Amino acid sequence: MSFEYHTEGTCARNIILEMDGDIIKNVQFIGGCNGNLKGISALIRGQKAQDVIERVKGIQCGPKSTSCPDQLAHALEAYLSQR
Repeated sequence: MSFEYHTEGTCARNIILEMDGDIIKNVQFIGGCNGNLKGISALIRGQKAQDVIERVKGIQCGPKSTSCPDQLAHALEAYLSQR
């Protein structure tokens, strides 16, 4: 199942999740730091959404109150809540 999330407060504008139940099949960030976000996507492929949420939620980017990993956690929570 594909799920798109519109981010807030980050360079990445959108996150597109490809999920199989609660397992992450693929993640694509639109905008943001291309290499870093491709790395994050590769590292979390095949993992349970809740495990990733617990690891990345609350991470900040410099003085910002959020980050791309934090927004990923919000995207995964939004996906899980609508299932």
